[in-house]
Amino acid sequence: MVLVPVCTSYSWALAPAVTTSHPQTLSVSTAACCSAPGSRMDILETSKLVDEELYSRQLYVLGSPAMQRIQGAKVLLSGLQGLGAEVAKNLVLMGVGSLTLHDPYPTCWSDLAAQFFLSEQDLGRNRAEASQEFLAQLNRAVQVFVHTGDITEDLLLDFQVVVLTASKLEEQLKVGTFCHKHGVCFLVADAWGLVGQLFCDFGEDFTVQDPTEAEPLTAAIQHISQGSPGILTLRRDASAHCFCDEDLVTFSGIEGMVELNGCAPRPIRVREDGSLEIGDTTTFSPYLRGGAITEVKRPRTVRHEPLDTALLQPRVVAQSPQEVYRAYCLHQAFRALHKFQHLHGRLPQPWDVVDAETVVGLARDLEPMKGTKEEPLDEVLVRTVALSSAGVLSPMAAMLGAVAAQEVLKAISRKFMPLDQWLYFDALDCLPEDGELLHNPEDCTPRGCRYDGQIAVFGASLQEKLSCQHYLLQVGAGAIGCELLKGFALMGLGAGGSGGLTVADMDHVERSNLSRQFLFRPQDTGRPKAEVAAVAAQVLNPDLKITPLTYPLDPTTEHIYGDNFFSQMDGVAAALDSFQARRYVAERCTHYLKPLLEAGTQGTRGSASVFMPHVTEAYRAPASVAASEDALYPVCTVRHFPSTVEHTLQWARDEFEGLFRLSAEIINHYQQTSTSLADMDGPQTLTLLQPVLGVLRVRPQSWQDCVVWALGHWQLCFHHGIKQLLRRFPPDKVLEDGTPFWLGPKQCPQPLEFDTSQDTHVLYVLAAANLYAQMHGLPGSQDWTTLKGLLKLLPQPDPQHLAHIFTGNLQLALASAETGPEQLKKLGDVLEVWSVGSPLKPLMFEKDDDSNFHVDFVTAAASLRSQNYGILPVNRAQCKRIVGQIIPAIATTTAAVAGLVGLELYKVVGKPRPLGAFRHSYLHLAGNYFSRWVPSAPATQTFHHLKWTCWDRLKVPAGQPERTLESLLAHLQEQHGLSVRMLLHGPALLYSTGWSPEKQAQYLPLRVTELVKQVTGRVPEPGLRVLVLELSCEGEKEDTAFPPLHYEL
Repeated sequence: MVLVPVCTSYSWALAPAVTTSHPQTLSVSTAACCSAPGSRMDILETSKLVDEELYSRQLYVLGSPAMQRIQGAKVLLSGLQGLGAEVAKNLVLMGVGSLTLHDPYPTCWSDLAAQFFLSEQDLGRNRAEASQEFLAQLNRAVQVFVHTGDITEDLLLDFQVVVLTASKLEEQLKVGTFCHKHGVCFLVADAWGLVGQLFCDFGEDFTVQDPTEAEPLTAAIQHISQGSPGILTLRRDASAHCFCDEDLVTFSGIEGMVELNGCAPRPIRVREDGSLEIGDTTTFSPYLRGGAITEVKRPRTVRHEPLDTALLQPRVVAQSPQEVYRAYCLHQAFRALHKFQHLHGRLPQPWDVVDAETVVGLARDLEPMKGTKEEPLDEVLVRTVALSSAGVLSPMAAMLGAVAAQEVLKAISRKFMPLDQWLYFDALDCLPEDGELLHNPEDCTPRGCRYDGQIAVFGASLQEKLSCQHYLLQVGAGAIGCELLKGFALMGLGAGGSGGLTVADMDHVERSNLSRQFLFRPQDTGRPKAEVAAVAAQVLNPDLKITPLTYPLDPTTEHIYGDNFFSQMDGVAAALDSFQARRYVAERCTHYLKPLLEAGTQGTRGSASVFMPHVTEAYRAPASVAASEDALYPVCTVRHFPSTVEHTLQWARDEFEGLFRLSAEIINHYQQTSTSLADMDGPQTLTLLQPVLGVLRVRPQSWQDCVVWALGHWQLCFHHGIKQLLRRFPPDKVLEDGTPFWLGPKQCPQPLEFDTSQDTHVLYVLAAANLYAQMHGLPGSQDWTTLKGLLKLLPQPDPQHLAHIFTGNLQLALASAETGPEQLKKLGDVLEVWSVGSPLKPLMFEKDDDSNFHVDFVTAAASLRSQNYGILPVNRAQCKRIVGQIIPAIATTTAAVAGLVGLELYKVVGKPRPLGAFRHSYLHLAGNYFSRWVPSAPATQTFHHLKWTCWDRLKVPAGQPERTLESLLAHLQEQHGLSVRMLLHGPALLYSTGWSPEKQAQYLPLRVTELVKQVTGRVPEPGLRVLVLELSCEGEKEDTAFPPLHYEL
């Protein structure tokens, strides 16, 4: 379930997209922060506290204050079976200060089904001690300890959070009572078979500083009146705000009524016209211009009951009355299982009817719950839980371990509302519906192998099927891909017989991956993800057969991922970060009739979906969200009339490309190939190169030359350029119909005055000068103080020369200029500057290196552009996320959706299941929202006697000798009653009834493959088994989409 961002001139779309199959459309927040971008000194100071490169994706979810609290926290985790290992792994990846492990028990066979830190060599060894070193390798900044004694009261007082997994109820009550009394946050997590339980007790007075994941609301101000109350009018582009009565707000950047800037939070009231009452402004200075209003989030206080009370008066997290009832029944089932364990010293035997009936009887006899509606116990549910409770499953551990780890983070960071107080999660829909296991319990007895925990639930027969499967994991070594690989290795997918896994990922390991992609280590940085992940997965399960591929799966690689490749696959698991890629992979799965398991995340939101041939609908990207991936901003809007922060960021990113990459490539190409000036696009090239030459007029030779150029370019962009634009379009300009030119989204700009006391001004010159130096092979400088001194000594650039550069470029941008003698001369003069000397170095934008000035330049440029046009700026972190197309991500959500995918895999691989067995899932860990629902069935279309869905196709054998176009058309008429009007192969038209008789006579006798070759100019790829043709028929309706015609070669 989850999400992704993804663009003529060299503009590309910054509009983010979301990758989720849940009906709710999610979008990456671009809410602006009122503070101006921090200086480079601030950035360096922050990095001392939090490793921004390592935790970059996580910081977008949690923020620096929360991360700092996490880094100072101490957590005790007791129980290192599969669920405990998942909790530990997530906490270490996310950078908790220290983690102390406790588990008095030795490793046994059933542990290996879900505990990925353990192997056969660890059998009999203490689980905590065997796990310590592997955990420590995940993040050397986290201290990982092992406590080998009992859990004492003195020990508990040393921790902020205590987590118990796989523990007895007596121990839970003892530890929980002490923690509640002494203000230690306490969690219990258990997973028995296909049912999981999580309990949180954060005390009676727990304050959540930041309750939601949403950015504070912020909007640009149009006007503020003096009065009681003062009336604040928002700019037109902010009219669709979501402020509510009694929201607390503060203000920034206001000119005139400066008394409001940085004021204590004020309550507001929303008026019918959308304006806001903000309190008494009678005595304040008159409002002049600018400024922003920003919501101040209110802390919330949580009161939790101790475990002994909560056992009898449970508050459960559920989305409907039906879910509440089911959760209460599961609550009683867990209480009965604890009682069974206390009486017998063990859990019920796998699929043992006698043990299960004993558990049902114990549940009947339990003390009734208080404060709940009295309803009959669902004994069938309790019995099913008991029958499969001895199992240990990797997907369940992943899901519950992710939620538990997120609750630990909430306790530490005081960010996001905690669970209140019980969460029950069950996936009993994974069990076969025919009762086969009940009639064959011996199939579920232990084998003395690593899959015993899984066999206890599903039997050895399903285990054999899993081992013989061959699956493709597409973009399989990203964050979700690593989690899927781990789960598949533990489940034994492709670990025997003819089975195997193919992992396709074209990316290389980056340091920022290490906080979420736990198969990678620091020494793997720079290596292909697929290859590293394949080796790491085989360490988890040496029997796993895995093939890494570093080619993308897209239309350019169909000769690799073609008919022969997909014929060997039983299914596909995908974790892609764009709807375009998802659509393509889904189309391939539909074409080859392969199941598709799909997942995605964005921050603490995630989704997992299953698409089963002939059973469920096929994958469809939400149209409105998918379209945003291809959205383009009009060039004129970006260059001269921006109205949103996305426009200013687009402009700044285009500036980087034009100044430091494209110009260098053009100049190098001209030098190396002696291209004729007449063969170049004169106006466009001049537009690009004149600003690169700038006020210098010569090639730079020193750092000071680069500073002079950067200062001149600052003046060109943010002062003289704006003044020239206003001369062409004055503030009072009126259109022919009397409408003001500067109206609505068109914001009339204001020129800026360069000021060395303004950090953003200096940061722009520092970044631009360093990039200019890098491009010319000159040494740069990070000395902020020396630069400010130099800037005070430099003369201001010649306004006439700046005006000449801007006017020429504006004319070229707004008019269609042809390359004439004057343009050729100007172009020759500009290129002459670089005719001698070494080639330039084109700079490729790199978002993850904070020392290269790339993000600094774009941040400062966008901020200054925003100041010109009165647009709310974004800070550096937000700029980096939007421009770098970074998806906020966190290890917990990633692990959770991978677990949900694993649960659906059991159904896909097992016996054929009806639609009602499958589940799409959506979760929001910050909002405590969990939803699973049955997918839609595929839509059925009809035409005369034919019925079909998206999974059907018309199959026609080519025959020997191969049939002609005429015989193909006759076959379709005779066999299916279809009178073909048009036949296409991709975009190529192979036949049309609208053709002349002569053309039809020319094409009808041709063999179909000859026809395709003649029309497309291409010979079918060797090994191609099917030509896919599309047809349109006489009598079809406008919305009819016939199934594809598979012409079998």
